[in-house]
Amino acid sequence: MSIVIENLSFSYGDLIILNEINLTVKTGESVGIIGASGSGKSTLLKLISGLYDEKNGRIDVMGASHPAMRRKNTAMVMQNNPLFPASIRDNIACGHDMDDAVVWHAIETAQLTEWVASLPARVESFVGERGNQVSGGQAQRIAIARAVAKDAPVVLLDEPASALDDDTSAALFSALTNLTQNKTVVHVSHRPDTLANCDRLYELDGGFLLVR
Repeated sequence: MSIVIENLSFSYGDLIILNEINLTVKTGESVGIIGASGSGKSTLLKLISGLYDEKNGRIDVMGASHPAMRRKNTAMVMQNNPLFPASIRDNIACGHDMDDAVVWHAIETAQLTEWVASLPARVESFVGERGNQVSGGQAQRIAIARAVAKDAPVVLLDEPASALDDDTSAALFSALTNLTQNKTVVHVSHRPDTLANCDRLYELDGGFLLVR
């Protein structure tokens, strides 16, 4: 199993967000989780990825339970991915030494090659403060390129296209298809149509994970 979650509960103060969640995801499987805003979808992904530390329950990702190892084993693409005030390369590499071939492979997989090649400074182009010199779709695909370059075995998708228009979303989903190929995937969304290709579908409702 790539992901094992047992009896996971999580609260913000007295507000119970997740209640006795149990889930196993096989290696290479794609699982979709639907739920309304505030239902705990993002919280669940942050727990899986090790960004939050679980206090009640158990989470293993690729056999590792420590949050630092879960972070190593997962790559996440969120609805709004913050970009650093740095170059495209630096936003993809995230401080790691990375060969040009790896960077350009990530750019190609994220369907950014034509755009990046057209820029005067190419991969050294500055994205601006909080990415304000690139479009929303370009920022999302830079985040996808970052996830590709990390090459983690588990990919977590948190409504990555919900803030984009339909034309931009189509290009983004094509890039996401490239990213998730041969990976274990957990994809959360409030829109069932975006989860149509998942192997299994669940719903988060009232803190409980229900089979759809």
